[in-house]
Amino acid sequence: MCESNHIERLPELVIPEQLPVLYQDEHLVVIDKPAGLLVHRSMIDRHETRFAMQMVRDQIGQHVYPVHRLDKPTAGVLIFALDAETARLMSEQLENHQIEKRYLAIVRGHLNGQGEVNHPLKEKLDKIADKKARQNKPPQEAVSFYKSIQQIEIPVAVGKYPTARYSLVTLHPKTGRKHQLRRHMSHLRHPILGDVNYGDNKHNRFLRESCNFPGLALWSHQIKFKHPYSERIISLQCELPSRFVDLWQQWGLDNTTIKHLWSNWWPV
Repeated sequence: MCESNHIERLPELVIPEQLPVLYQDEHLVVIDKPAGLLVHRSMIDRHETRFAMQMVRDQIGQHVYPVHRLDKPTAGVLIFALDAETARLMSEQLENHQIEKRYLAIVRGHLNGQGEVNHPLKEKLDKIADKKARQNKPPQEAVSFYKSIQQIEIPVAVGKYPTARYSLVTLHPKTGRKHQLRRHMSHLRHPILGDVNYGDNKHNRFLRESCNFPGLALWSHQIKFKHPYSERIISLQCELPSRFVDLWQQWGLDNTTIKHLWSNWWPV
């Protein structure tokens, strides 16, 4: 069990030399991206020297095209196309909301039931990377679905309450705005743990220092799409990150039960 006065050296987010490949054919390759790895080079993180795009390219021996993005702190399923035409076809699916993505997250508080978050979001611009982008755009449509899997209460005071309450949730973004799930959960007042931009600093610190959980508690668990040429439906999922498993064990949760609860849920 996590304790508020228990502080020890934090585990590092380790980037493996070889990225796990979940699927590969002559048109696509799908990997399990570890947390802490950028998809591609960024002006914001100039100090970084390793990127998923370059690592996959070197690993399979050919150029790759990212179909979508995952934030640096988010682990999970990531699709690359192996040629420009496949990238274009997959981008069309993405724009038409035909690629379904499901995430697992741990959020602050007890989030009940399931529902839809229809909350438009202002485009997030970076002062360095987006200097030439149009300013003051109107909010963009942003829709997410959520479902609570299990609620946890820990007998440790974090902030003004005598106990700490958390929820395991599955999340499905219908649209693909920047930081959409993180911003929507914050909008519901159930921010994702470990989120330094939209989260709760007290709970982030507790998770980091007392539970030895580094990074963001958000994981891209599963993706489903139509193959651009064969048109068959491909559904892929990756293994639970060990840091999630370790945290659940600290909290006394049954991993088998949790897997069963989220394994068959897709929003309508």
